[in-house]
Amino acid sequence: MPVGTKGAMRGVLSKSLEEEIDCDIMLSNTYHLFLKPGEEMLKQAGGLHKFMNWNRNVLTDSGGFQIVSLGALNTLDEEGVTFQSHLDPSQVFKLTPERSMEIQNAIGSDIMMQLDDVVPATVGEERVREAMHRSVRWLDRCILAHKNSEKQNLFAIIQGGTDLEMRRECCEEMVKRNTPGYAIGGMAGGEDKEDYWKTVARCCELLPEDKPRYVMGIGYAEDCMISALLGADMFDCVFATRTARFGTAFTKYGMIKMKKEKDAEKFGPLSEGCTCYACQNFSWAYISSLFRRNSSAIQLLSIHNIHFLIHMLRDLREAVVEGRTESFAVEFFKNYFRDEKEGV
Repeated sequence: MPVGTKGAMRGVLSKSLEEEIDCDIMLSNTYHLFLKPGEEMLKQAGGLHKFMNWNRNVLTDSGGFQIVSLGALNTLDEEGVTFQSHLDPSQVFKLTPERSMEIQNAIGSDIMMQLDDVVPATVGEERVREAMHRSVRWLDRCILAHKNSEKQNLFAIIQGGTDLEMRRECCEEMVKRNTPGYAIGGMAGGEDKEDYWKTVARCCELLPEDKPRYVMGIGYAEDCMISALLGADMFDCVFATRTARFGTAFTKYGMIKMKKEKDAEKFGPLSEGCTCYACQNFSWAYISSLFRRNSSAIQLLSIHNIHFLIHMLRDLREAVVEGRTESFAVEFFKNYFRDEKEGV
């Protein structure tokens, strides 16, 4: 899922997401939408879909991630988290599980995330355990407060750091609540890759196969690919568009920077075989030249990078259905990490 934190992505319009990328779902953030444009504005507009003219699905994060990302501006207790606005320090508000549900009901997102107690996977065991148990308790409060369960799907979030036993305990408790889907939270926070893989694998083993399994905050192509091979279905990250703003393209042969002078005269597409709007209409040389003098290049790179990740995973899904998962994965990694690509 591409990320439009405040209901929009830098350099990519809703129309481009729908018509040029064929993106089915995007992510926005409850905390940021609450501050601006504000809950009342979204209610008057008839929800986020109408406000941003987006006819497909929206998933909203609950505001839990800001417990970590804006740690200096909040205090946490069993009731919820009290924030000092990063936009206006005089504005202080409390986000509770009930309030998060109320705001997300007003946003009208198709998938709502529970408010969870988010901690990086690298913090101490005692704090991880506290966050895990609190997240279970907060899910119960979210379920009771959710007012539109027929149209909006509430996902639970599994916590427990890289402790596989805590993850097991949390999965078992969350599955008892029988939510429409489950997220694996608290990852991509500085843990070792091997711990990451083991944690994702363990959670996917324990979560229902017939419901979506969503690894939060993952945007590297290789991480998405391996996580999907382990059983995950959904991912989100700002990485595709953020790295585009710095002139990096996702390609069949890895991530490659526009700044590499040796590529400035490449007259093929950004990525071999790519069917995105940028690759079908412009050469690497043109976009590279544009990047040095015109912001339109960022739009083209953003469209390409989002398209690359979405269609990489669609190709994997097709390979799974056709029974050629292993050969597809081997070919992907052989190309993506080939020595001579000289990528990032």
